[in-house]
Amino acid sequence: MKKCFAGMLGILVILGGVLAGCGASSNNETGGNVSKSSMAFEYKTLTFDNYGREVTITAKPTKVLTLGPNTTELFVALGLTDFIIGNSLDNHSRGALPEYEGDYARIPELTYGSATREAVITSGADFIYGIDWEFGSEGLDEKELAGMGIPSYKNSASTMDDIYQEIRDIGQIFEIEVTAEQYVTKQQERIAAVQEKIKGKEPVKVLVYDSGGDGVFTAGKSNFETLLIEFAGGKNIFDDIADQQWTTVSYEEVLKRKPDVILIHDYDIPSLEQKISDIKNDPALSQLESVQNGNFVAISLESVLPGNRMAYTVETLAKGFYPELFD
Repeated sequence: MKKCFAGMLGILVILGGVLAGCGASSNNETGGNVSKSSMAFEYKTLTFDNYGREVTITAKPTKVLTLGPNTTELFVALGLTDFIIGNSLDNHSRGALPEYEGDYARIPELTYGSATREAVITSGADFIYGIDWEFGSEGLDEKELAGMGIPSYKNSASTMDDIYQEIRDIGQIFEIEVTAEQYVTKQQERIAAVQEKIKGKEPVKVLVYDSGGDGVFTAGKSNFETLLIEFAGGKNIFDDIADQQWTTVSYEEVLKRKPDVILIHDYDIPSLEQKISDIKNDPALSQLESVQNGNFVAISLESVLPGNRMAYTVETLAKGFYPELFD
């Protein structure tokens, strides 16, 4: 028995040595791969140029605030709903697109209107993706938030390349690069299909009507909406106001430019119906042929903000501008 045991022990020792040798050889050949595999679980620090402001992300966020219905719905569209712990500005929303309603409804509301400093800093958030007007002199202080360990990425696109880059950056931050790139590609394909359909058509002259009062509150050249109008075959009649995203213009100036279509923003107050009534009963605007013919196109405000709806909005506007092409 002792001899058998000794023999067996010797065999085990030899086998152990052989296996150890094989293991060592394997590690030497693929040591880099093993190292990379183990490092795949480590989050690489990311630095972004966010419209002239450097944003550094050192860890994958898990508690996100999305400030603005457009930023919230973009997260939903990219499959990131479960990361959101609060959103803002639902007062500027007419609700999510049908395919996103269920997920959007699960998101807690941080504030109905603009986010407040107190609500943000007590939320427990570790990342903010917010529309630009939620920051600045009348909003949140990005430097202060960063000092509290809450990095913020501003949604401030004025070109398609801008918003596509925002989507790609979000893809990097949340390690869904493929999903983000596929989303960008799909948007580009849908917009290209609309442009093919309206090719050769004379641009429709469009007045953006957000609200009335002492004049018409409308969109200037640098407004993202102006770009969407152009992709849909229209021309913002105030695209010569280059230095402002939003501006108030006189009724007299509107009459001079004779818009073919009145593009009305639909959000909570006043209602779309009230805005149309105000336009029809306005002494100046009622003189427009487009008003007399009822050439109104309605769009929810979040649909003309940079986010996930670029293709949807171009499709919607094109149908309103050229209904005969889409019957």
